[in-house]
Amino acid sequence: MQNIKELAKAAKTASYELAVLSGAIKNKALVRMAGSLKAKTKEILSANKTDLAKARDLPKAARERLSLNEQRIKLMADSLLAVAALKDPVGEVIEGALRPNGLWIQKVRVPIGVVAIIYESRPNVTSDCIGLCLKSGNACILKGGSEAIATNRAVYHILKNAAVESGLPAEAINFVDTVERKALTELLGLSDSIDLVIPRGGEGLIRFVQKYSRIPVIKHYKGICHTYVDRYADLKMAEDICFNAKAQRPGVCNAMETLLVHNEASCDFLPEMIKRYTQAGVEIRGCDKTIKLVRSIKKAKELDWSTEYLDLILSIKVVDSLDEAITHINHYGSHHSDSIITESYNNAREFLNKVDSACVYVNASTRFTDGYEFGLGAEIGISTDKLHARGPMALPELTSYKYMIFGNGQIRH
Repeated sequence: MQNIKELAKAAKTASYELAVLSGAIKNKALVRMAGSLKAKTKEILSANKTDLAKARDLPKAARERLSLNEQRIKLMADSLLAVAALKDPVGEVIEGALRPNGLWIQKVRVPIGVVAIIYESRPNVTSDCIGLCLKSGNACILKGGSEAIATNRAVYHILKNAAVESGLPAEAINFVDTVERKALTELLGLSDSIDLVIPRGGEGLIRFVQKYSRIPVIKHYKGICHTYVDRYADLKMAEDICFNAKAQRPGVCNAMETLLVHNEASCDFLPEMIKRYTQAGVEIRGCDKTIKLVRSIKKAKELDWSTEYLDLILSIKVVDSLDEAITHINHYGSHHSDSIITESYNNAREFLNKVDSACVYVNASTRFTDGYEFGLGAEIGISTDKLHARGPMALPELTSYKYMIFGNGQIRH
């Protein structure tokens, strides 16, 4: 097994060198890395084929997340190019002040240091995290899931080779090349070398990381996302948004898991909406009021309101008011992404102000909660925490700050 402790120490040393590299050098590396991904598409697809062959028993949604094709690899490369085009956050003066004693104090963005990313079955996470960490001046340690080990290994070696050829320190990009759980436990104890851990995956993985980590953790928790169709909604718009939020790609964290509909809109909206869902293979689990409208659906249980399905399953609840919808979301949701469909400005503002989630939408699909869609180039995760980072985490969220103080002989009396 790899010597995880030595790997982390080497990453820490490399982080000091990476922290002071110019934006031009980092951008040159990112462009070269993007080109390498495209040039070695066949190599990546071959590795992905190996993983998929071993993943026949995985749920459909998990296989979909694991699967790559030429278009997805192109998107991975495009994401690296988008990160290269963004402003370098390192060295940005956040604020400054001249004190009465003549001291000039600046608050300046700096890299966090060494970031460990623990993730499961999405190979694009490998390239996104490497690109974001590189641009923000952080060394990274990647620990992917066993189901994607061949694909992650291939992407890692391609990107690392391109980075080193561009002049970056070799130990700035690291990969834990084992599926043993012992390696993860050891990694989570290395607080002297690793500054931050970001877990991306299912609830089990995140709880494991939180339990065993001696390093600060920013968690990407469950995506129990809601769409609320208000009494003042444009129902045609609502139908298209709700279908997209659930059915476009159900196995991702920003897909809708619960649909809430105002009682006054339910009779006109739900029968046709459920028919469209059913035709697309979506299993519906509804409250008593929903079942009265469409008797062929399953009855929702209490557990359904707090379940992240990551599949073509949707729970539906009819509510009597905007307040009831907001209360339901704040109680059962995971504070990830929630949307209201309404033509009422006042209801939209109340929803935006009262729903306690990282991303809150008006008349749009929750599927847009994504670093690339937000113009951030990519994301290293979607934080449902409130401290340091919230929502899609990109370059600014991968920095801390330090105070730089300039004087001309001042002493304190």
